[in-house]
Amino acid sequence: MIITKLFTAFAALLAIFTTAAVAGLTPVDLRCDYAVNPSGVDSPTPRLFWKLTGNSQRQIAYEILAATSEKNLDRDSGDLWSSGRIGSSDSIQVPYAGNKLATAEQVFWKVRVWDETGKVSEWSKPATWTMGILEKADWHAQWIGAADTNIPSLQLRHEFTIKPGLNRALINICGLGEYELTLNGRKIGDDFLSPGWTKYDQTCLYDTRDITAELKRGSNAVGIELGNGMYNVIGGGRYTKFKHSFGPQKAIAQIRLEYADGSVEFIGTDENWRAAAGPVTFSSIYGGEDFDARRVQTGCNRPGFADTNWAAAKVVSGPGGELRGQSCAAPPVKFFEKHLPVATRNLSNGDTVFDLGQNAAHVPNLSMTGPAGSKVRLLPAELLSADGSVNQSSMGAGHRGEIWCEYIKGTDHEESWSPKFYYAGCRYWQAHLMPATTNGILPKVKSLAGIVVQSASEPVGEFECSNNLFSRIRKLVRWAQRSNMVSLMTDCPHRERLGWLEEDHLNGPALRYEFALDQLFTKTLNDIADSQLTNGLVPTTAPEYTVFGHDATHLRGVFGDSPEWSSSLILVPWQQYEFSGDLDLFRKHYDAMKNYVAYLGSRADQFIVSYGLGDWYDLGPNHPGVSQLTPIALTATAFYFEDIKIMAQVASLTGNDSDAANYSALAEKIRSAFNEKFYNATNHTYATGSQCANAIPLVFGLCENSNRAAVLDSIVRDVRSRGNALTAGDVGYRYLLRALADGGRSDVIFDINNQTNKPGYGMQLAKGKTSLTEAWDGGSSQNHFMLGQIQEWFYHDLAGIQSGGDGFKTIIIAPQPVGDVTWVKASYNSIRGKITSNWQRAGNKFSVTVAIPPNTTATVFVPAKSAASVAKNSGAKFLRMENHCAVFETGAGEHTFESSGLTAAQ
Repeated sequence: MIITKLFTAFAALLAIFTTAAVAGLTPVDLRCDYAVNPSGVDSPTPRLFWKLTGNSQRQIAYEILAATSEKNLDRDSGDLWSSGRIGSSDSIQVPYAGNKLATAEQVFWKVRVWDETGKVSEWSKPATWTMGILEKADWHAQWIGAADTNIPSLQLRHEFTIKPGLNRALINICGLGEYELTLNGRKIGDDFLSPGWTKYDQTCLYDTRDITAELKRGSNAVGIELGNGMYNVIGGGRYTKFKHSFGPQKAIAQIRLEYADGSVEFIGTDENWRAAAGPVTFSSIYGGEDFDARRVQTGCNRPGFADTNWAAAKVVSGPGGELRGQSCAAPPVKFFEKHLPVATRNLSNGDTVFDLGQNAAHVPNLSMTGPAGSKVRLLPAELLSADGSVNQSSMGAGHRGEIWCEYIKGTDHEESWSPKFYYAGCRYWQAHLMPATTNGILPKVKSLAGIVVQSASEPVGEFECSNNLFSRIRKLVRWAQRSNMVSLMTDCPHRERLGWLEEDHLNGPALRYEFALDQLFTKTLNDIADSQLTNGLVPTTAPEYTVFGHDATHLRGVFGDSPEWSSSLILVPWQQYEFSGDLDLFRKHYDAMKNYVAYLGSRADQFIVSYGLGDWYDLGPNHPGVSQLTPIALTATAFYFEDIKIMAQVASLTGNDSDAANYSALAEKIRSAFNEKFYNATNHTYATGSQCANAIPLVFGLCENSNRAAVLDSIVRDVRSRGNALTAGDVGYRYLLRALADGGRSDVIFDINNQTNKPGYGMQLAKGKTSLTEAWDGGSSQNHFMLGQIQEWFYHDLAGIQSGGDGFKTIIIAPQPVGDVTWVKASYNSIRGKITSNWQRAGNKFSVTVAIPPNTTATVFVPAKSAASVAKNSGAKFLRMENHCAVFETGAGEHTFESSGLTAAQ
């Protein structure tokens, strides 16, 4: 007995020591194709990701198990894939390499890793993914609609029976333009405006949902309600940016029922479904949404509803686009915080204006009392007129019509309502009450709030600093980013809502430091490829819903074809590679990229491209618009060069060596032609010497090394001569920031942005703006993320968090203390883990604390007069002195560096 007890105690101690020995690294945050436990995965070889926590430095190997059930996975049985020990440090972009996967198959997986000492971790917590529809033959459904194609909102319903022994139920659904799904009277999912907007004649997105818990044995009912969205843009006497339709509303859906006996049953949309007009009486993504609660058919989405007055659904043709799942989908749009009014004002005409205090993408949330048939009209706006009423001019309303939503009460009781298929970029709602025709009694608004809607893309950045103006600028820009983040990045959340492409790459880093946008930009690349013309031309917007300006020769005018815009086809994937190590976009769209640069070449004359919009909205003598201060040919040719230069690198990375050599040679020819045409050796400036004209050649590497310092000095002189004012616009501003920061002149960036009396962020805040505006002086659209590139400088330069260009496998921490900023606290939750840079300075002392995730290394630049003046914790290796900084190499963990004896210049 004593021996047994001793043996048990020894075994327990051994287990403790063994656990401690294997706990150096722990894999966490498992993902499939960037998503947590996704459904509808339609890639045959999904990519797997995990992050690492713990005290060890790096991973040297991993093992993945993938199984058909949780029980098998718990038994360590990888009946789909048992990778064995794979000697690799890879923890991102790892392709599934197991058995061939089938439509609707659910995969359960886990991973363990070995650290640099050879010790193995515990298995991670399990994760899962569910496959979508992999073959067209796996669709057991047809597109259906209504015989009456003039229905503003279509309702579809069907009843079906669940037999005993149901194991699992899935639904695959695409409802166009947008849909809301119910089962047995309950809404399924918490998303809004699904599926995502696409070029519907090329791609239609479907959602995959597990609905097992929503079904019951016996009779069940499924309901689908449809709105127009971007699929069917109508006028109807209200504001619209354009009018275009891919056809009447329609849907395709199938329910897959799996039973314990192994049988599978499908309930698909067909002529046996029933159709009727819904209570939404007007549906426009631009003009608003009307709802007549008197037309609600209570119980129509529940079993037992008498639908004899409903018509049979009509089997119809789809819009032509391929049905695609997770591989082309952005994260869903969801509801976030609710903004309650900070003030209300009663107008002389009896209307009430509600001030939500924040300009954002809002869905109104209304509660009202009054008799049946009374109604309220809600008019959104970003601005107010002198009399306190809403002013919709910045939203595009005017001669094209106004924007409003209208709700008609269905009963005499209190009722609440929010639109299902509409949102508005606004700060104010004006409520106009109208009486019931039966008794003339007006309703009353009990409450009115705004629900913030945006993509569910995960926030990954945190930034604050001692300069209060900079912290407010970050908030100003971030609201514009959030307001325009749906299933694509729109330019504004009201008058256009279009995917103007230059914003995606010019603001790419600024956006990626704040939000995880790999999925959203993967969808964007599909939108671009779908919109590309056969001659290689890439339109300025994607999805391209309307053509801006026809040109007899090239099919588009400059508003529909501009190199600075269309180059997103190449620049966005390159940024995704830099941030996330993702080569998949290059592989998928390589031919499209080749076709685009070939098209640019066809437009070039002796390697000079001379068309486009140039530095849009720069600050010149005239009202902002097409570039005023910088020649169109300079920016167009510069982007031609940058595209070709990147294509050479892409070709090399993807094994297209012959293309790589050809593109490298072409890039040198463009560089030579560019410098010959635009560089003024006497003045050391490019072309007109504008901030944009000088900055872009520096950042793209067009400028010869021997001339770089002089060109940078020209930029600084221009800024200083204007009292630290900027002139660069939409295109030039990002490169102005990069040229100055990369050249060690963040002091100039500080002076440009640390003021409120010149056009810029500070002026907008001084004018009371709560979201970044389209124009530097606060004019035009009041919610535009176009000029928000300063976020990149906050993270990349002021905090100093930078990637080595390999998805943050190698990290650079290079803070640039500047101006009156005495401290910065910033973090970026990279694809490999959270990176932190917190620094402060006081007098001649500077300290920085950095946190580096496992499986990465960092190079840290510490402002210092010498290596000896830097106190550091153990584990950091001194490399060199560079640009008045002591440079150290570190591995994973938290590291603190303190330097003293700094000069004023440091």
